[in-house]
Amino acid sequence: MDSARTHSTSPSDDVRTTGPTGRALATEAVHAGRDDLAALGLHAPPIDLSTTYPSYDSRGEAARIDAFAITGADPDGPPVYGRLGNPTVARFETALARLEGTEAAVAFASGMAALSAVLLVRASAGLRHVVAVRPLYGCSDHLLTAGLLGSEVTWTDPAGIADALRPDTGLVLVESPANPTLAEVDLRAVAHACGSVPLLVDNTFATPVLQRPAGHGARLVLHSATKYLGGHGDVLAGVVACDEELAGRLRQVRFATGGVLHPLAGYLLLRGLSTLPVRVRAASANAAVLVERLAADPRVARVHYPRIGGAMVSFEVHGDPHEVIGRVRLITPAVSLGSVDTLIQHPASISHRIVDADDRRGAGVGDRLLRLSVGLEDVDDLWADLDRALGERSAGASSSREALVRAD
Repeated sequence: MDSARTHSTSPSDDVRTTGPTGRALATEAVHAGRDDLAALGLHAPPIDLSTTYPSYDSRGEAARIDAFAITGADPDGPPVYGRLGNPTVARFETALARLEGTEAAVAFASGMAALSAVLLVRASAGLRHVVAVRPLYGCSDHLLTAGLLGSEVTWTDPAGIADALRPDTGLVLVESPANPTLAEVDLRAVAHACGSVPLLVDNTFATPVLQRPAGHGARLVLHSATKYLGGHGDVLAGVVACDEELAGRLRQVRFATGGVLHPLAGYLLLRGLSTLPVRVRAASANAAVLVERLAADPRVARVHYPRIGGAMVSFEVHGDPHEVIGRVRLITPAVSLGSVDTLIQHPASISHRIVDADDRRGAGVGDRLLRLSVGLEDVDDLWADLDRALGERSAGASSSREALVRAD
């Protein structure tokens, strides 16, 4: 199976968080962001839907706004306005920071809003140049390539990062495992190559259950929280886990640009985190079974599955991938990933369609590649649907196992 060496945290039940509690990841997922509830006489976190907050102390409000303008720190005292911050969203941010082992986290209306805020923060410091490694999520690739926020990108492989850095480089961006090929990079080696330039790791596929990039030198950890963090296909969100200095700048950009997360989404994300370890491990177990069956199937040319494991699988078929998409019945043919149900899509047609065709193929996103986000259904039911969707087995066809390569 195609993969690259990784030094990320393995998914074990006794992984400890690095925050003030030192609790196991599974425990932190349930309790982080909720530690004060019992003292408040509550069990479920409250949803604060207010857009504005009354105050008779206008001098105090002015002082809090002045302080926010200087550092971007969360204002002390009562909230002021929904674009400045929300108590329900803050609970999710606290919890995600605990799981990723960072000082803070800042939530946004989508993953792309979160990435845009990072680029704007670096550009505001005069650092518009980005070094990036393909493949990335297609819209992330497009945002960089098109220069929509005034950024300039140099694409390179992991070994070329140090040579690609310039005085105006503000960010190095990698995704590991990558969307959709599931290629991995050595995060510690990449962070070393970055020197003083902040490394941003898109950790959407792995989640903090499988790896925590901050522990390997990443200064920013990006999630499309729409995916595994929410986990049920019913919330759109993004989040960046980072140190408090960068978090302050991100909050200022969020306030100025308005890419805020709705409180109900914040509530759903906090609820999603509580089952994140259980969901990721169960879906990963299903994926591992499907990988073995796909790898032995003569209708499949190649299977991509990362060493770190996880619930994402990509595979290349000998036949028409569009026919496979059209024949699934239990599996949902849809964009996105990380839900409790299994999704399949054709990246070259959807998630990476916006990327130039030559760049797309050069990054390993071929026209016969399918991406499978494995859910929590019974694995035999999933295989029965895949088996039917792959179509007739050709007489005399050989197993695809000979085409699989595992990097050591």
